[in-house]
Amino acid sequence: MTDGELFHIGCYTAAGGGAGEGVTLARRDPATGALTSVGLAAATDSPSFVTRHPVLPVLYAANELDDGAVTAWAVAPDGVLTPLGSQPTGGAQPCHLAVSPSGRWLASANYGSGSVAVHPLDSAGVPGERADLAAHRGRGPHPDRQESAHAHMTSWDSGGRLWVVDLGVDTIFRYALDGGRLRPDGEPVRTPPGAGPRHLARGRDGWHYVTDELSGTVTAYQMDPRTGQASVRARVPASAEAGQVLPSEIAVDPTGRYLYLANRGPDTIAAFALVDGVPRPLGEVPSGGEWPRHFALWGGFLYVVNERSHTVVTMRIMAGTGLPVATGAVLEVPSPTCVAPPVRSSAGSSKGSPV
Repeated sequence: MTDGELFHIGCYTAAGGGAGEGVTLARRDPATGALTSVGLAAATDSPSFVTRHPVLPVLYAANELDDGAVTAWAVAPDGVLTPLGSQPTGGAQPCHLAVSPSGRWLASANYGSGSVAVHPLDSAGVPGERADLAAHRGRGPHPDRQESAHAHMTSWDSGGRLWVVDLGVDTIFRYALDGGRLRPDGEPVRTPPGAGPRHLARGRDGWHYVTDELSGTVTAYQMDPRTGQASVRARVPASAEAGQVLPSEIAVDPTGRYLYLANRGPDTIAAFALVDGVPRPLGEVPSGGEWPRHFALWGGFLYVVNERSHTVVTMRIMAGTGLPVATGAVLEVPSPTCVAPPVRSSAGSSKGSPV
């Protein structure tokens, strides 16, 4: 068993209203794409989002609790996790985190308190005390979901700027990092009132795609490389199904030709062709379970995390069409929320990364 075929799966535990126990380790069959559980890799409270360091064999989790925290483990070649440390995020319910391209900083989004935290990482990838905390203010028109700010995603661009998607205030913030301090960088991107932006994916040539959780849409923005300003180029329905649609995860495939997103409610995976950057619907398939919260693209397959049916479903991406097709492989995991594949071989070079 090699690290190149090992996945780690986050979950909700009893502390977060779930049935899981911590981070699950799974082994991937490279021929069929199927995942097989190896067992519990680390017991920890509600590691709802997990991600890998771009260079080091280190895994991070956002512990989505009222007193939020980030936790780090060293990853052995057989996937076994050894604790490296944990730090408070300074906010409530952190639900997403990302490591900077240089591997020197860890950012986390505190959903409950609407703030973003930054922790320094040492040469071994161990998080230190929080360097900064930026709180968002405001509200949106949706009475139940936008009564205050709700940071939902952190994402570093190749230039070392930090983007934070905030569902509660219909805004995508951008920050520069100066010695660990967060400084607003340019005008924020304002989404339509009530859209509820959740997650962001980057395409080619300055294209950015955002799932609008509350309006059930996906919006395509193009960024001007000189000014950094975003222009809306298209807004399309996230699903062709009737009823309430709550899109969650979104990703562009490695070729830059296809866009995928998960839809809770209809419980589907929608595929789009990117034609001159604009999403064009290709098709929509069942997620194979209930409440697809997250997915990951890896090795020609798409791995769907169905939170409420307690499953991770394997789909094959069909060459030539880009459509995902269920393989029949289903891994049972209690209250899964996120799947982290290994780092791609092309990832991890921090040369030229400023932060």
